[in-house]
Amino acid sequence: MTVTPDRPSPNAAAAPARPTVIDRFVTANRTYAVTFRDGGMDARPVQKIAVVACMDARLDLFAALGLELGDAHVIRNAGGVVTDDTIRSLTISQRALGTRSIALIHHTGCGLLGLTEDFRRELELEVGQRPQWAVEAFVDLDGDVRQSMQRVRTSPFLLHTDDVRGFVFDVHTGLLREID
Repeated sequence: MTVTPDRPSPNAAAAPARPTVIDRFVTANRTYAVTFRDGGMDARPVQKIAVVACMDARLDLFAALGLELGDAHVIRNAGGVVTDDTIRSLTISQRALGTRSIALIHHTGCGLLGLTEDFRRELELEVGQRPQWAVEAFVDLDGDVRQSMQRVRTSPFLLHTDDVRGFVFDVHTGLLREID
């Protein structure tokens, strides 16, 4: 079942606007910019790696992988799924910006585990248009990592497919488990 957050009624009495999360981002950015100094970094990742991972907010990839700003390209989407757009980003990462290695990271407790393509059907009923994209849900976490590795390794657009590794991140322990 599709869950739609409550939306304010257009007829609701105008109350004083409280700062939104995005307003807080803008304020935080102004504070950040005061001490920001352009370090002259190149757009090419220092470690020559691209990481594809789930968008789940519990994954702090920089901390979990020991990355620093400028070390890696990080490509995130629901499930860390290797879609056409992921291949697009990886192709640009390799061909234009010099990456050679790819790490794929799925995680325990993923919202796509057990979700079905019924999600698309429900969206179609709700909004009157069927999404053109697939949900890419899965029931076998390790199997989906293997499928993602296979999609990367067989893409004709990627130059470097010899160093592609897949992992499952455990959201309770913080540990990576490699998938063969």
